[in-house]
Amino acid sequence: QVQLVESGGGLVQPGGSLRLSCAASGSILAINFMGWFRRAPGKQRELVATITSGGSTNYADSVKGRFSISRDNAKNTAYLQMNSLKPADTAVYYCTANAITAITTTNYWGQGTQVTVSS
Repeated sequence: QVQLVESGGGLVQPGGSLRLSCAASGSILAINFMGWFRRAPGKQRELVATITSGGSTNYADSVKGRFSISRDNAKNTAYLQMNSLKPADTAVYYCTANAITAITTTNYWGQGTQVTVSS
């Protein structure tokens, strides 16, 4: 069993910054990739950013140059640094990890953390 716990969401003014964290725990042998998705009100869930175990990153066009994903493999933790936030970034942000256990390799999801960008 693998658990993902996100933290760091909240209310921020346009132009501000937030840093999200996602800590994975449980019977983890290794994690292939970790990433962040988001779901805005009335919209489908969309990819924000992903990072492989080797550090290769991928970003949605809408966040390139503003968001930065990183990870600490020793702590099984991923981070999303969000700068120059816009009201359009308001959403519930979900962490995901493709984790290897003794039983399976599958994608796990966190419970989500709310990010609200508003003046």
